[in-house]
Amino acid sequence: MNSGLPAGWTIERVRALSGDPSAVPLSFDRLVVVETAGQGDYEPLRPDVILAFHELCLVRDDGEWFMGQLDDDGSVICWGSYGSDLTEAIRSL
Repeated sequence: MNSGLPAGWTIERVRALSGDPSAVPLSFDRLVVVETAGQGDYEPLRPDVILAFHELCLVRDDGEWFMGQLDDDGSVICWGSYGSDLTEAIRSL
């Protein structure tokens, strides 16, 4: 599942940078949405990478990394974009 990660990245590198040895890539067979600020609505995302860090997730959609929470039903609710740099997104965890 590392194939979707940016060039030069492996799940081992993600784990080392995040400090979370249990970080894992997730499958795409789940609902992934981002909250629309101030509207209470959700916009569906079509991620090409989903990384789980316990209950938090980083989701890449169209080159942007979104932070979100993994719900009990397996869906991911994101609250905002953390830019296109995976290193910076991981440091925001």
